[in-house]
Amino acid sequence: MSFEFIKKLPTPEEIRSRIPLSDELAQLKQQRDSEIADVITGKSNKLLVIIGPCSADNEDSVCDYVNRLAKVNEKVKDKLILIPRIYTNKPRTTGEGYKGIFHQPDPEKKPDFLAGLIAMRKMHIRAISETGLTAADEMLYPENWGYVSDILSYVAIGARSVEDQQHRLTVSGFDVAAGMKNPTSGDFAVMLNSVYAAQHSHSFTYRGYEVNTTGNPLAHTVLRGATNKHGDSIPNYHYEDLNRLLEMYDKMDLVNPACVIDANHSNSGKKFSQQIRIVKEVMHSRKLNPDIHKLVKGVMIESYIEEGCQKVGGGVYGKSITDPCLGWEDSERLIYEIAEYE
Repeated sequence: MSFEFIKKLPTPEEIRSRIPLSDELAQLKQQRDSEIADVITGKSNKLLVIIGPCSADNEDSVCDYVNRLAKVNEKVKDKLILIPRIYTNKPRTTGEGYKGIFHQPDPEKKPDFLAGLIAMRKMHIRAISETGLTAADEMLYPENWGYVSDILSYVAIGARSVEDQQHRLTVSGFDVAAGMKNPTSGDFAVMLNSVYAAQHSHSFTYRGYEVNTTGNPLAHTVLRGATNKHGDSIPNYHYEDLNRLLEMYDKMDLVNPACVIDANHSNSGKKFSQQIRIVKEVMHSRKLNPDIHKLVKGVMIESYIEEGCQKVGGGVYGKSITDPCLGWEDSERLIYEIAEYE
């Protein structure tokens, strides 16, 4: 075999015992989970705003960002639920580049997965304890769910993972909202099939066990744009796209039809400033059509303290080292503008 086995990592139970979530924070998370679930099921008319850095590369700057977000949340919480993006795993198309704090707690050093597990969990818990906001993260590795299952209130399944059976079946065992993105091809049917799989019960193997799941009724779609055979970005947030998704939802045996619009990635062509215009168009579409208003439950925005991005080691505090992000001032203004639509 060409695998070199470096060291055995602690189990999720061992890591959670080593870095526990307090009872008080656990109750806070339960409350946040319930509020988010009420949006997905239609019991609440609030809008989800999942916003934050492309990748959570530094604990201090990420927690600084979330603290800023918490202050804004106090002003808009009657209309919006702000969910900070604390994305600790970064998918890479070619496998090259910074893969997130789970891989490299220090982006300028070699991978250290044990240190990464500790850093990932400490950062999430610090953010909750300082702000009261539980976060969203991307599930890049299904077997790692146990390390964060007690601290996350929202999970995203990426465009390259959504067709994978293990991802779909693992989501079927979640008790929190899970957004299944359209694949890079843009195929809505693939995305809806992933929601179907996640909403239904399954038997499969997981972390060395035979397991049964009951299905996750909070699994829903996320439109993030597509890429054609020439590598060009094709947006799918327009009014016509949302109507098409509505029609396809109606033909499937799915509960809680819901969609979140990812304003960056292929919807913006990674032109981060376009997220402002895209979110406003989505909000306008919700105003025009009550069915679209009912379907679109939230937006995703990539945002950090400083706008744009830098290379690893660039040294600018609060600036993305992966995809470019909106800066804080534009992000704060956009959140208030979203609240005015509601």
